[in-house]
Amino acid sequence: MQLSYAQLGFSHEIGVIAGPIAYQSDFGIRYDFETNSGNTGFGIGIVHYINFAYRADCNCYTTDTYFNDHFKLRSEIAWNKTTLNHFGKWVDPSRTSDDADRLRAHSGEAQNWDIGMQLEFFPRSIRAFSAGAYSFAPFASLGTHYVSYNPSVTTTYGDTNIENTNNFYSRWEPGSVSDQSGSTWSVVSSIGTRYKLTILSDLMVDLRFQYFFSNATDGLDHQLASNKSNDWLVWLNFGYIYYLD
Repeated sequence: MQLSYAQLGFSHEIGVIAGPIAYQSDFGIRYDFETNSGNTGFGIGIVHYINFAYRADCNCYTTDTYFNDHFKLRSEIAWNKTTLNHFGKWVDPSRTSDDADRLRAHSGEAQNWDIGMQLEFFPRSIRAFSAGAYSFAPFASLGTHYVSYNPSVTTTYGDTNIENTNNFYSRWEPGSVSDQSGSTWSVVSSIGTRYKLTILSDLMVDLRFQYFFSNATDGLDHQLASNKSNDWLVWLNFGYIYYLD
């Protein structure tokens, strides 16, 4: 009788990731370097991979198909936090208006938990990389994450009450500033590479783009013409991946 190992029992990998985040929100000015470099935070996560190329239960490879040798399924739970402030010309020290003072006094914090999956594509052979044929395995990924967000809002202007709209920028409509928690979906894509550390472990680096289907994750959702997109972030991840034997 001939046995086939192509159906079930794919191998698994686990790992941890962490790194800096640049949060793109309604704070500051679009495409402004000071905004992009100032509104930065940190994220950490736990990742799990299904490796279709190998079966840990029999120490054997699966059927050699293009999908099995070039794709992995990544699931992840992650947390990130970013302190947010207004930067750019509208808060320049030369501006002495009440609205400039309101913007300078206003700060926030974006804090998110998210869980989801991504399909990772490896242009080079996963089998060959696992066997040590080469040291680097570049990849690209695409997926969706469910996000639970919990922003916070503070101001030192006026009576410091965040419910008082007079303490915030006068052109924002009522309700633009809120510390209400919520949930949304997001699209996640990344590019990166693995480095073969040992037969059973890799180092990883990837640059992630995550676009939220909400504009309220940062606690600010004003309706001015400058508000052209939902919140999004860029996350540079460094990780360690271990192959479960």
